[in-house]
Amino acid sequence: MALQAKEMYVNLPVKDLDKSVGFFRKLGFDFHPEMTDENASCMIVGENIFVMLLTEPFFQTFTKKELTDATKNAEVIVAISADSRQSVNDIVNKALEAGGSAMNDPMDNEYMYAWSFQDLDGHLWEVMAMPENDDLDKSST
Repeated sequence: MALQAKEMYVNLPVKDLDKSVGFFRKLGFDFHPEMTDENASCMIVGENIFVMLLTEPFFQTFTKKELTDATKNAEVIVAISADSRQSVNDIVNKALEAGGSAMNDPMDNEYMYAWSFQDLDGHLWEVMAMPENDDLDKSST
């Protein structure tokens, strides 16, 4: 039987926890108050999917590896789905307005519509909509 986790947590180091939480709140994400303190904040991405934003010193307590400067090096692309092409555009535009930066031009093909951005710490985020979620109506761009 294949492993099926009950929950998924992605841990990301951040330079300024308050600024990072504010950035993601502007995108529409909520946070678990019980899993938030001066070192970490638990962002709710979906049912049983979470991103732990950890201050860099606290993140460093979990690994002996050197932290990557995500503004210069890619360590991971966090991909999330959206309900529609318009939702993809809305999320990325909110990220750009909140201080994030565009990563790539929108990708539009028969399999999906996607657009990506970098958060305040340079972590890469891709937001995508698949045809089964939306007809990918071209009029919504």
